[in-house]
Amino acid sequence: MGFGERLAKLMDRGYDQVRDAAAFKIRTEDAVPGNLEGLRGHKYGVVVTFRRNGDPVPSPVWIAVDAAGRVYTKTGSHSGKVKRIGNDPRALVAPSTVRGRPTGPVRLGAARVLPKEEWPHAEATMAAAFGLGRRLYEGIFAMTDQATAYIEITPEAAHLPR
Repeated sequence: MGFGERLAKLMDRGYDQVRDAAAFKIRTEDAVPGNLEGLRGHKYGVVVTFRRNGDPVPSPVWIAVDAAGRVYTKTGSHSGKVKRIGNDPRALVAPSTVRGRPTGPVRLGAARVLPKEEWPHAEATMAAAFGLGRRLYEGIFAMTDQATAYIEITPEAAHLPR
């Protein structure tokens, strides 16, 4: 694990400690129907994924929305989000502050971890949304491909198990 990866992991632990209490109050019952277009233009979002026992876990993340209305975020390949999505693709997503306090309606979506051949689209979507600030961040906290995962969230959640 490189220096940037270790530093990013340490920062993630710090973010866990300062996560806004309102992020833990997001519930599936509060999700409004519809697409994810309301997230376009927002820099931060809170993504809620579910443990095997059904408990929700909120994660504040950088988000970007592509032309088709799909939400993308980048995370560590060994993060809890990745493990939880592998067990249960349901996700809740809402625009938020950097600490995860929701600032808009919660939407229900289906999340998946992208295979490497789909990374270029996700990266291009994120790069277009964030510009220079993200390029600088990525330069400092560079992760190897083995330590990277991109997550896609789509609004097609009607078929998901409850």
